[in-house]
Amino acid sequence: RMGMVGKNGESAGIPADNGLGTEALGHLLLRLALPSILAQVANLLYNLVDRVFVGRIPDTGALALAGVGVAFPVIMFISAFASLVGMGGAPRASMAMGRGDRETAERILGSALVFLLVTGVLLFVLFFVSRRPLLHFLGASSDTIGFAEEYLTVYLFGTLSVQLTLGLNQYVSCQGFAKVAMATVCIGAVLNIVLDPLFIYCLDMGCKGAALATICSQSVSAVWIFCFFFGRRSILRLRRAYLRLDRRILLPVLALGMGPFILQSTECLVPLTLNAGMQYYGNDAYVSAMTILFVIAEMLFLPVDGLCQGAVPIMSYNFGAGNAQRVSGAFRLMAWWASALTFAGTAVVLLFPRPFIALFTSDTEVVRISAHGARLYMAGMLFSGIQLAIQRTFLALGQAKLAMCVALLRKLVLLIPLALLLPRMGFGTDGLFVSESVADVLSVAASIVLFVFHRRRLFVPASQSVQAEKSCRGDARND
Repeated sequence: RMGMVGKNGESAGIPADNGLGTEALGHLLLRLALPSILAQVANLLYNLVDRVFVGRIPDTGALALAGVGVAFPVIMFISAFASLVGMGGAPRASMAMGRGDRETAERILGSALVFLLVTGVLLFVLFFVSRRPLLHFLGASSDTIGFAEEYLTVYLFGTLSVQLTLGLNQYVSCQGFAKVAMATVCIGAVLNIVLDPLFIYCLDMGCKGAALATICSQSVSAVWIFCFFFGRRSILRLRRAYLRLDRRILLPVLALGMGPFILQSTECLVPLTLNAGMQYYGNDAYVSAMTILFVIAEMLFLPVDGLCQGAVPIMSYNFGAGNAQRVSGAFRLMAWWASALTFAGTAVVLLFPRPFIALFTSDTEVVRISAHGARLYMAGMLFSGIQLAIQRTFLALGQAKLAMCVALLRKLVLLIPLALLLPRMGFGTDGLFVSESVADVLSVAASIVLFVFHRRRLFVPASQSVQAEKSCRGDARND
C-alpha cells in the first residue's frame, strides 16, 4: 500500500495511501483539516459575500436580501444532491483504497460523475419550470418575489457546475489531497468576491449580478477539478469504462450518502418553515433577520465541518485497512477540537451579536430583530460540535443507518415540528427563534447516547468482527 505510483496512472513519488495509514495522527489531522477548514471558510464566502453586497444595494437592499434568503432553500436542495454521491461515495472510495482495491474506488468515482451530470440536468429543468410558484410557496411576498426570481433564474443555469464542483471535490479530499480540495473552493470564492461588486454595482445587475458571479466562479472551480483528475497527481482516475450508472456500485453509495443528503436537504426545509413563519407572525424585516442568522450560523458551522471533513478520510482509510486504533484516535482528536471550536465561536456571537449583523445591513429595525433573535436562535449551538463529529464518524465508517438517524433527528423529528408548534402556543416569532436551540440541545443528547451505545463495535471493521466470531466458535469447539 505504500508503494510508489506506477503505470496505472498514479503520481510518481506519492505513497499509495498519501500518509493516511502511517503518518502521526496529530500531524495528519492538522495537515488535512487546516485546508478543509480554509476551504469551508472560502465556501462560506459564496453566501456571505452575496448577502453583504446584495444587502447594501441602495434603496432596495433590505428587500433584495430577503429575496435572496427566500431562494436559498432551493440552492441548498441542489447542493444536497452533490452531497448524496460526494459524501456517500468518497468514504467508500477511501475504504477501498485502504483495502488496496483501487479499481472499486475508481468505479465509485465514475458512477458518481455520471450521477452528478444526470441529476444536474434534471434539477435545472424541474426548478426552472416551477420557480415562481415555488418561491411564493417558500415565503416570497409581493415586494420580494421579483428579487428572489431574478437571483434564482440566473443561478439555475449554473446547476451543473455546482453539482460537479461540490460532488467531485469530495473525491479529491478522500485521496488525502486536502490542499487541492481547498484550492477548488478558494479559486471560486476569490473570483466571486471580485465579480460580485462588478456585476451588482458597476453593471447595475442587482440580484442577477450576484447569481451570475456565483455561477461563473463555480464553473471555474469545476474546470480546476477536472484538470486535477486528468493530471499526474491524482491517485484515482476517471476511466471511460467506469463512466456509467453501475447499480451495484451506486446503491451502497446512495445508502451511505442518504444521511448527508437528508441533513442538507432538510436544511432547505428549515429556511422554508422559518421564513414562512416569520412572514406570517412578523414581516419582511423578520425574514431579512432570519436570512442574516442563517449565514452567521454557517460562519460557525462550516469551519468545524471542515475540521471533521479532514478526519473522515483518515478514519475511512484505516477502517478499510483494519486499523481500529488509528480510527479511534482520529475520532477522539476530531471530537475534542470540534467541541472546543463550536463552543468558543458561538459564545463570541452570543456575547457580541451586533458586529456580525452589521456586516449585512444598517437597517435599524432589521439589526434590532437580528440581535434579539441571535441569542434565542444560537444558544443551543454551544454544544453542537460533538454531534457533528459523531455524524461524520458514522459516515466515515459506512454506518448508513446511524448516519441517517442522526440526520433525521435534529431537523425533521425535532426542529420543524417545534417551529410549527411553539409560535402557535403564543410565543410568536420568539418561538421560531428558540426552536433551533431546543432542537440542538435535544439532538446532541440523543446523538451522544446513540454513539455510546454502539461504540464498542463501531471502530472494528465488519470483516474483523466476522473473523473474530469464527475464531471464538472454533475455540469453543476445541474446548
